This record gives sequence, structure tokens and C-alpha cells, in this order.
Amino acid sequence: MTAYDDQNIFAKILRGEIPSFKVYEDDETLCFMDIMPRTDGHCLVIPKTPCRNILDATPAQLAACMATVSKVANAAKKAFAADGITLQQFSEAAGGQEVFHLHFHIHPRHEGLPMRPPGKMGDMDVIKGHAEKIAAAIS
Repeated sequence: MTAYDDQNIFAKILRGEIPSFKVYEDDETLCFMDIMPRTDGHCLVIPKTPCRNILDATPAQLAACMATVSKVANAAKKAFAADGITLQQFSEAAGGQEVFHLHFHIHPRHEGLPMRPPGKMGDMDVIKGHAEKIAAAIS
């Protein structure tokens, strides 16, 4: 297994070296908005501890992430009046992973609306508003 690189973009977000639009945070996890959103409300959940992906995650890291995923997914569904949620997790380059810090994508989904193509930067004001909308819906 390749060693964890503490210079990845999510590690830098955790250290406050790169700004993000935070949705939710607890002692073990952080949820923030994806700046290249494929759906309105597209956000990411990560553990605060080093972990490349699901293949080297501890049971405690996975449990903490899943608790946050559940909380945020329900809030995102409510905030966007979505019909459902798509949850994605990619492990290793061959599995589609691009940032090598464990993360889960949460996508609020509406019936009949496809996800947008990957790799297109979003409007930061809109993304900030989406973060606030989801955060306000967390109970």
C-alpha cells in the first residue's frame, strides 16, 4: 500500500491552508462542498485522520464517516427537496480516485436530472449558498 501523502489537497483543507465551504464538522470528520459540483449540493465527507481510501481505513474511520454521511445526506435531501441521494467513493487511481485522502461524495438527486460532467469549476457564491442551505438543514 502506498504511504499517505500529507500534502494532498484535503489534508491542506484540514490544516486550514486552503479555504473551503464547510457544511458540518465534528471531532472525527469534516464535510465541505466540492468546488467542481456535479449536482447542486455536491459535498464531501472526510475523516480528520490520515487515510488514503477505503482500502486502508480503520473501522473507526469508516464508522465516523458513515455517521456524518448519514447526517449530511438527510440534510442535503431536505435542503434541496431532492428525490434521492447518490453516494460515491473511489479507491486508488484505477478505481477513479484523484485525491488520495478518503472521501465520500454526497449528491442530492432529482428524478430525471442527470449529474453534470466532472471537472468544471462551480460558481463560488452559489457553492457557498449551497453549504449554508445544507448546514441549516442539519438537525
